[in-house]
Amino acid sequence: MLGQCRHAALTLMSLLLLLWQEVAPIEVPPDPKIQQDLKQPPTIIKQSVKDYIVDPRDNIIIECEGKGNPVPVFSWRRNGKFFNIGKNPMVTMRKRSGTLEIGFRSGERPEDYEGEYQCFANNNIGAALSNKILLRVSKAPLWPKEALEPVLVTEGSSLVLPCNPPPGLPPPITFWMDSSMSAIPRDKRVSMGLNGDLYFSNVLAQDAQRDYSCNARFLFTHTIQQKNPFTLKVQPKEPYNDTSYNATDLYGGRKVAESTPTFLSPSGSESSKMVLRDEQLLLECIAAGLPTPTIKWFKKGGDLPGQKVKFENYNKTLKIISVSEEDAGEYVCMANNHLGSIRHSIFVQVKAAPYWLDKPSNLVLAPDENGRLVCRANGNPKPNIQWLINGEPLESAPPNPNRQVLGDTILFRSVQIGSSAVFQCNASNQHGYLLANAFVNVLDIPPRMLAPKNQLIKVIENNRTFLDCPFFGSPLPLLRWFKNGQGSGLDGGQYRVYINGTLEIKRARAEDEGTYTCVASNILGKAENQVRLEVKEPTRIVQAPVHLSAIRGSTARFDCKVKSDPSLTVTVFWTKDDKPLNLGWKLWPRKEEESLTIPNVNEGDEGEYTCTVKSEIDQDSASARLTVLEEASLNPSITSALPPDRPDPPTDLDLSDPAARSVRLTWIPGNDHRSTVTEFLVQFEEDRWEPDRWQNLSTYPGDLNSVILQLKPFVNYQFRVIAINSVGQSKPSHPSPRYKTSGAAPDAIPRGLRGWGTKKDNMEITWEPLLDLERNGQNLHYSVWWRRKDSVDEWNNVTTVQSNHVVHNTETYVPYEIKIQARNEFGSGPESNMAIGYSGEDKPTEAPTDLRVSKVDNTTANIHWKPVDLSSVQGEFKEYRLYYWREASQVPGLIVSKEKKTKGFYTTMTEPSGILSDLVPYSRYQMYMVVANNHFESQQSNMVEFTTKEGVPDAPRFFRINRRSLDTIYLEWDKPLEPNGILVGYKLKYRTVNGSRLGPIHFETFLPNVTELTLHLPDRSTRYKFLMSALTQVGAGEVYAEESPHFTNEENFTDATGLVELTDASVSSALTPTPPPPTIIATATSSPSTTTTPRTTTSTTTTTTTAATTTITSPVLITTKLTPVREIWNLTVEPNSNYANVSWRHNFPAGSSEFVLEFTLDSEKTVKVVQVKQQPPITVADLIAGAEYHLRVYSHELNTVSSKFITFKTKAAYIDQVDIATQGWFIGLMCAIALIILILLIVCFIKRSRGGKYPVRDKKDLPLDPVDQKDQDGSFDYHSDEDNKPLQGSQTSLDGNVKESDDSLVDYGEGGDGQFNEDGSFIGQYTVKKDKDETEGNESSEATSPVNAIYSLA
Repeated sequence: MLGQCRHAALTLMSLLLLLWQEVAPIEVPPDPKIQQDLKQPPTIIKQSVKDYIVDPRDNIIIECEGKGNPVPVFSWRRNGKFFNIGKNPMVTMRKRSGTLEIGFRSGERPEDYEGEYQCFANNNIGAALSNKILLRVSKAPLWPKEALEPVLVTEGSSLVLPCNPPPGLPPPITFWMDSSMSAIPRDKRVSMGLNGDLYFSNVLAQDAQRDYSCNARFLFTHTIQQKNPFTLKVQPKEPYNDTSYNATDLYGGRKVAESTPTFLSPSGSESSKMVLRDEQLLLECIAAGLPTPTIKWFKKGGDLPGQKVKFENYNKTLKIISVSEEDAGEYVCMANNHLGSIRHSIFVQVKAAPYWLDKPSNLVLAPDENGRLVCRANGNPKPNIQWLINGEPLESAPPNPNRQVLGDTILFRSVQIGSSAVFQCNASNQHGYLLANAFVNVLDIPPRMLAPKNQLIKVIENNRTFLDCPFFGSPLPLLRWFKNGQGSGLDGGQYRVYINGTLEIKRARAEDEGTYTCVASNILGKAENQVRLEVKEPTRIVQAPVHLSAIRGSTARFDCKVKSDPSLTVTVFWTKDDKPLNLGWKLWPRKEEESLTIPNVNEGDEGEYTCTVKSEIDQDSASARLTVLEEASLNPSITSALPPDRPDPPTDLDLSDPAARSVRLTWIPGNDHRSTVTEFLVQFEEDRWEPDRWQNLSTYPGDLNSVILQLKPFVNYQFRVIAINSVGQSKPSHPSPRYKTSGAAPDAIPRGLRGWGTKKDNMEITWEPLLDLERNGQNLHYSVWWRRKDSVDEWNNVTTVQSNHVVHNTETYVPYEIKIQARNEFGSGPESNMAIGYSGEDKPTEAPTDLRVSKVDNTTANIHWKPVDLSSVQGEFKEYRLYYWREASQVPGLIVSKEKKTKGFYTTMTEPSGILSDLVPYSRYQMYMVVANNHFESQQSNMVEFTTKEGVPDAPRFFRINRRSLDTIYLEWDKPLEPNGILVGYKLKYRTVNGSRLGPIHFETFLPNVTELTLHLPDRSTRYKFLMSALTQVGAGEVYAEESPHFTNEENFTDATGLVELTDASVSSALTPTPPPPTIIATATSSPSTTTTPRTTTSTTTTTTTAATTTITSPVLITTKLTPVREIWNLTVEPNSNYANVSWRHNFPAGSSEFVLEFTLDSEKTVKVVQVKQQPPITVADLIAGAEYHLRVYSHELNTVSSKFITFKTKAAYIDQVDIATQGWFIGLMCAIALIILILLIVCFIKRSRGGKYPVRDKKDLPLDPVDQKDQDGSFDYHSDEDNKPLQGSQTSLDGNVKESDDSLVDYGEGGDGQFNEDGSFIGQYTVKKDKDETEGNESSEATSPVNAIYSLA
């Protein structure tokens, strides 16, 4: 299920990448000064291998080298935990490097340092990681001591001597020797297996003449360990017959029972083997039997890969180098002798550790640019992709709104300074992993020139010229060229400026001389450089040397007149046959400035002479040939040589030394015409198959004139010869006499043998007929054999002259073994290798069942079904074929195509599933499934219907820009062809364009019924770039983009219309999803947001940047359809300590809109949002006291409709927590209580002095009502249930009984803890018992109740 989710995510990612447009990443030049000044994240440039095995006798060195600016600091993890190098004196790290060196003292073990190590290279920009290096120490364990009994074996039987070497690291190399340290000879009968065991296919008596010891060689320790030797005792079947023994009779004339082949290794009839891609595959078959069996290998369903397969160990081992996926399959080894044969099938599975398809590379971007990192890997199973940032999982990193992860791709939008980091991609499966570091470096660098200042360039007139101006900057600077410091930039006509800054002058002329200035500029500044161009006349040879013929002993002279630019220095030099002349060799060439004189000409002077004239910027050359004549009498008047020509054809062709398949051809070469013959081409013609057609037979060196020709049997040849020299070919010679070779049996095997069924009950065997020259005789026919595979039936055969044969009455789709042989009147040719064919297929008898879908999104659906029994397919299982079609769209009124589509799934899993992709969002689909072989499909499965989710829409159908007057632009668009959901509106993004300078971005959104817009221009010369997209609830769709028409001459103004072309979606949706509202009107914290959505509603907008505040005039947008412009204004806040009352005004319909309040906490830059449905004003709670907030209100439906931001600060916490001791009402209350207490004391004193009894009220007073509110005058209103009760002389006790008042002091107190005043009178009954519900804030914890005092007075 997780794999299906990953496939769905990858499909979605591919769709998003189609809509993604990014700026080409900046290339950092290798200039040392740039590299020194540039801040760069760390990179790992050298590290140890993943599986690192070390010699225990040497110090351990784990390599980790990196670079970066600042220089990175290195650290290590061991087994996933921080490795503290400083605590271990044996471990040191090299300076300015991360390489570890581990030494050992006596008593320490290298094994203590085994483990998994990973290196981290850190600087203040990011962190790069090495691979996880598994460090293991090489081991060479001793062979266990064992006593081996002699091995008793019968002569002729098989034997296996086990080796079982001790497990070493790395595994040892095994070999067998005897006690005399001689290697055990291996042959077809005796061989060593891949596991080191020694195998005897059959044992001879002389095998007992030596012992056998297995040896293990350990590479790291350079040691060899020997196992105790085996001793053989061979029991003969019969005694030796010395009189009949000879070297070819291994059994001395004795009769040893022969045996059919059996396999010693591997066992059974079949086995399996798994191998990883690009590794070496070794398959082994060792057989026993007498006579010794021979081994042959086949691959079922195909041929062995000839260029990759090697047979070793006398054909017992099949080795395939660098295995690939197509090498998987069933391999069959067959062992046979004259008694019979046996087969073993080895099923090979090819898996793959992850390997790169697209390795992520470093990315250098400028601020506000887009980019992406791609990490694509393949393997078997499909590798899992995990992204990390600076060595930590990307999921745990703080969220970044400018970064989006889509499976194996990370998209970066509008990157900012400070967001540089090193990303790691980890692709892993069960067979291994890949780790790649790729940094994203965000730079802002003013332009810099990289070439030397004031270069001088010299160029030849009328030549193409390039003036280089390498530069660097971030953002990528705009480069312009100027000539002599005047005029506008050079581009167009005969000038062309390349993206790397080079200026091309297509044809340099004299008037192009001058000083050229290149100026590179970006928002951070500009830089310039100058190049001086000089145009020179070309250097030319105006009088070239001519061919000469000179008589031996005479003088020859070549002239070479030169013309060049007067300001250039030229040099003239001569070569002979492309080699420099040695003027001092024989004092013979006397060289003058523009001529070459050769005195006393002889045969060694003959050749081609070249005059080369060279200046500092160009050169020219001309050649002439000198021919030396033998005698002056031949032509004494010759003063100039003839040019070389094609040779004359050879003559007098003769045939000799005839043989069955060869003959000698001899000829006399013709005149070579001053150019040596380099080779002869022999051609032939035969009069039987293709008369009068000459064909190439072979070529021979030019110094031969007699060769032996290799011929085909039964051909009537005639030959001709063509001579070839440096000029060309001669005419063909006259043909030789005919020569007819004798016939023979065919040498060739028919190619392309295969068997396949055309009907369910037949098999057609076909092959390619032999070529005419392969027939070797008349009456050519073919013998074909076939039989059921793995059966013991006799071979069926037929002889035919055709190139096919049909076998009838076969079972449906069963395998057959087939082979073929060509024959003619002279005999039979060789038999072919055995091929596997299949009879015909029939319609599958079962259909897939329980077809269903799960996890349907907008473009993909996961499908599941129950498979069929593969035997019911009645043919080669091809695929499960899904038929699906779009039945309808959920968009009302949208007509769709119901074209039926198919998708195949090849799987043999017990619970198969697949992903159906490329679906249209917001649509209703139907589908069914069949199972298919090569020719038939099964019945349909159950029909399934499902609907896809809503997606983003396609681009608007059109987007037109009409300029109807100098001050007005009219925009018009239409609904997209595929809305992919319910349209909720349109989004327009636009900005001013002035050359390379771009104005601020403005957004506008419209309801779905608005398709027109009129824009009033504040400035006639202003140009705008518009981007229009449609919106659904999911987001914005594809974008149409266009610039407004540009008019340079208002007097020639004409109405202009621009049709917009579709571009990639480089603008993300302005209507981003809003977080869900909380359950109460309180704030909820979300991640920091750096994106705001401005709205242009007036003719001017002020845009604030870090550099300055600029007032930019914006156009007035007027919708031509009567749709009200929604606005929010007059936002006000009344803050308190932890809540605020918020109010605003708007023109949205009452009750039809929801609003979102967005609070930004100034100190933490966190965003709090409150979604409300009520109309203002709104009270928002859970604010932080004394904090400063930025607040705006926007519409939930149209979140580009927003108020302006306002800033407010909540009150400090102590303002609401009033100090009760300073309040007037509290002071008055305390005074009243003190007065009452004084009165009570007086009354008590009077009554005690009288000695009488008095009732004491012991009942607790009721606590204050929790809803009591402060009156306007600051006093409290107390309530009591006893305010209207009559006074009584008795009270209710705490246990509920009525008791008479007496003078017991305990009855007057609270639980026996009564208090006395200074005169000894008891006052406990007049104090109110402390209750938790009655004490709030900073109020007194205990007070005298005025109500009780009044009761007592009564």
